Amino acid sequence: MARAGNPVAEAAGRLLNSFKRPARLLIAISGGSDSTGLLVALATLCATGRYPDITLSACTIDHDLRAGSAEEARWVEALCARHGIAHVTRRWHGDKPAAGLQAAAREKRYDLLTEAAIEMGADAILAAHNSDDQNETVAMRAARAPEGIGLSGMADAVLLNGSVWLLRPFLLVERAVIRAFLVAHGESWLDDPSNDNPRFERVRLRQRGEAPEQANDDRALHSERAAGFLAGNVRAGEAFVAMESAAIDIVLADPSAWRGLLLLAATVGGRVHALEAASAERLRAFLASGTLSRLTAGRVVFDRRREDLFLYREYRGIERAVLPAGEAAMWDGRFRVTNRSGQTIVVSPAGETDGTGLRGPALRASRAMLCLNFEQGGVVPAEEAVIERQIAPYARFLPRFDLPLANALAAIFGRPAFSSPPNE
Repeated sequence: MARAGNPVAEAAGRLLNSFKRPARLLIAISGGSDSTGLLVALATLCATGRYPDITLSACTIDHDLRAGSAEEARWVEALCARHGIAHVTRRWHGDKPAAGLQAAAREKRYDLLTEAAIEMGADAILAAHNSDDQNETVAMRAARAPEGIGLSGMADAVLLNGSVWLLRPFLLVERAVIRAFLVAHGESWLDDPSNDNPRFERVRLRQRGEAPEQANDDRALHSERAAGFLAGNVRAGEAFVAMESAAIDIVLADPSAWRGLLLLAATVGGRVHALEAASAERLRAFLASGTLSRLTAGRVVFDRRREDLFLYREYRGIERAVLPAGEAAMWDGRFRVTNRSGQTIVVSPAGETDGTGLRGPALRASRAMLCLNFEQGGVVPAEEAVIERQIAPYARFLPRFDLPLANALAAIFGRPAFSSPPNE
């Protein structure tokens, strides 16, 4: 049994006690010490009978990146069987990228975990990121954006693909403590050789021992303030969003409002990330100048008129998409389109239109809106396609501390609010 007073058991217990209703939890386990410690701690606590409404299951992602990965997945399966936990393995099939391998593997891992969670009816995915991982994450973010707003680490909860929350109960627990817990319970673990490969940024930082202070509380406060600014100053048209020119002074003076504007622009442009530093400074200079003109940055036109600042997707660089019958796909990072018809449809920008009665920014913005036609000709009726607006910066990964900001953006673009973590 997990001993009272042990940091590993305490963290696992806090997680289990945070659920106020029956829940099925999917443990992401690779076989490494961290995820093995999480599984053993949770299984040991649930075996006491004190958590009858909690059901545990587990999933291993086989990235198929090195020899022996399938054998490691079978080792994990046997571990789960010993603890009476249902286990599945999901494999990353197909070619792997030559560059950005770790980032690609991370995205694929979360995609496969999300799919497994939905199939198994899990309320949440559990990951074993610990305080060592947290320090490394902060160090990497500090190296990339030393003058960013706040210096946030990993959130204790992240919404994946807008559908399933991933929870991290071990963020305050050190890896050495987890390993000591496993040794005390007579459990072993697997060592991944990639954890010592200096080819990867995280490994290089780990070897240097860099660990600046983090500021997740600061990030949460900025998110709330940014949400309040957007809610009070931004309105949406059919193809654009607009902000009164009087609010520009607030944007230039308040870091939270500035962050809100940058994430608003990313959503308008269908981009996962906000503007890079050089483009953001160019935008700041344009707004500070008071010039009544247009500037394009990050696929977005910032169209300043006397009364309002309009934001809309620039018309250039929008690709058409061919969508077979019954399939769904993301278009331009802004819309998810589902083809409910029995024919292939083509998704493209509207382009030049006549007789709309639109003028100025509204007319220019309308050119970049989506248009659906059958491949064989003819406009697709509304009932034969589902069009869902996407909040691109948070469509795949939404940290809990950005939930207020993400929901403010959702409200502006007329989409449902993102869900809260299931243990709140």
